[in-house]
Amino acid sequence: MSAVISRQADSFALGDLILACGQTIPNAQLSYLAIGELNADRSNLILVPTSYGARPEDLAWIAGLVLDPERYCIVIAGSFGNGASSSPSHGAMGLAEQGWLVQHADNVAAQKRLLEEVFQVQQLPLIYGWSMGAQQAYQWAVTYPDWVQRICCLCGTTRTSPHNRLFCLSLRQALTADRHWNGAGFDAEPLDGLRTYALIYASWAASQPFFRTIDTSVEEHVEQAWLPHYRRHDPRDLIAMLDTWLSHDVAAGGDLGAALRRISARTAVVACNRDLYFTLDDMAADVDRIRGASLHVIDSLLGHRAGNPHSSAPEQQQLRRIVEQLLAS
Repeated sequence: MSAVISRQADSFALGDLILACGQTIPNAQLSYLAIGELNADRSNLILVPTSYGARPEDLAWIAGLVLDPERYCIVIAGSFGNGASSSPSHGAMGLAEQGWLVQHADNVAAQKRLLEEVFQVQQLPLIYGWSMGAQQAYQWAVTYPDWVQRICCLCGTTRTSPHNRLFCLSLRQALTADRHWNGAGFDAEPLDGLRTYALIYASWAASQPFFRTIDTSVEEHVEQAWLPHYRRHDPRDLIAMLDTWLSHDVAAGGDLGAALRRISARTAVVACNRDLYFTLDDMAADVDRIRGASLHVIDSLLGHRAGNPHSSAPEQQQLRRIVEQLLAS
């Protein structure tokens, strides 16, 4: 790219924020990163909600490799619980054990205020989201259909499936079974719990054939490539984000088909044929319920991580083609 692309990292003050669960986050903060410039009529803002454990800077690679920051203003919005937006680690929130639960409806409502009050935007050409980011893109399209022209949902579903729920529960149990868990938090770093958590996460995040390509043992691979990524987080934040994932359901327990009929956005759903979290069958079922939605399947050994290929050019190129096709429609 020839132009100098502007970048602005900031935090949006929401004031005291009442969550759907009834709890209030005092002086709530929403982290975000804006890359690129708004055009004169403020019609070129692409929203990217963050995935599980991600902070806005973690997804900045998308700008230039998948989304065009010379043409669009790309706003990456951090979800609550990620350690950059308001989180249990800030002392402002508790966990489910104390009656706290952040739902995607809370994340999306906060993002809507960010767009209205900071960027003065009231319609989006695209929401682009991977994994928990895809969950939020679906939530946006169901809750605020007039706002959303297009969504691109990568490796994520409209409702957490029973099998996906089992995976999240296993991660939560790995942390709360650590000897340092006290029922509300941790008395010391739960390293044993985090190590078990990382082993579970790694075994699902990539495909089975992927692990035949690594140069080390799987134990070394997890210790070197996975454990440090999760040790950077306060474990209470990891639990809070898991609870958001567990509760995800755009129909809020009601008729999913009826909820998805509210979507008017042009919808591209991107699945990986080896994703163990969000299976091709589950994602195809969502496509069948959304009017005019298109299904794109990536063949990749990366499994779930094919939707966030920050270091893999073939998947990046496929995603860029899908987005360009969607934006041209």
